Amino acid sequence: MNTAILLYDGFTALDAIGPYEVLSRLPGGSVTFVAAEAGPVRTDNGMLTMHAERSLADVRSPEIVLVPGGPGEVAERAGGPALEWLRAAHETSVWTTSVCTGSLILAAAGLLGGKRATGHWLAMEKLGELGAVPVSERYVIEGKIATAAGVSAGIDMALTLAARGAKVFLACRSEEKAAPVIEAIKAKGGDAHFHAPNVEDIGIGAQLGGVLAEGDQQVGRMAGIDSGLGQAGAQGSRARGAAGAGAE
Repeated sequence: MNTAILLYDGFTALDAIGPYEVLSRLPGGSVTFVAAEAGPVRTDNGMLTMHAERSLADVRSPEIVLVPGGPGEVAERAGGPALEWLRAAHETSVWTTSVCTGSLILAAAGLLGGKRATGHWLAMEKLGELGAVPVSERYVIEGKIATAAGVSAGIDMALTLAARGAKVFLACRSEEKAAPVIEAIKAKGGDAHFHAPNVEDIGIGAQLGGVLAEGDQQVGRMAGIDSGLGQAGAQGSRARGAAGAGAE
């Protein structure tokens, strides 16, 4: 999946970099940092500059959209190209996401009306004023919109999205085979398509249900291998300890 992370003057670096470290490792995935104009963008403390590789006009249909928070969000949600870009990108995205006060920008774009969402605890009142239903949770997934409370919660949110996407790739075994499944997900939108029991309800069909079920089995097998290795390592350590005690 291709991810676009929105940068703007005064954003918080960790809100963007934490999820980036997860999403950049998705099978076949890519991450592009975007801004109103390509070029350097200052973070909230003024001591770090990140480079936006492409302008908003150059990135029209990312599959994952991520909006970090930071004190610069006040100017960003006041109006401008970022809000217009978010509205358009959300139409075709698989996931539209935010970290910390980035949810205020999503709300200002009109994407959170009547939806449960979270963000920085000091911004919850403003989030409600902008039409969202604020909830004090670490992260919230509402349809295809995911909002995280901030910093480390953004990593947790990204891990959750990665785990759901990994089911498809593990089952299909290759990006080429996974592509049509991802396209079906993208076309249908929402969150229900990541849960095999619900795929018939949204019209994707039993084939996708089978893919996701196989993905679950693959994840389970991987977890079993990890567990087995851990147990074997623990047994080996105990054996070495007992041998050492006997030698004494």
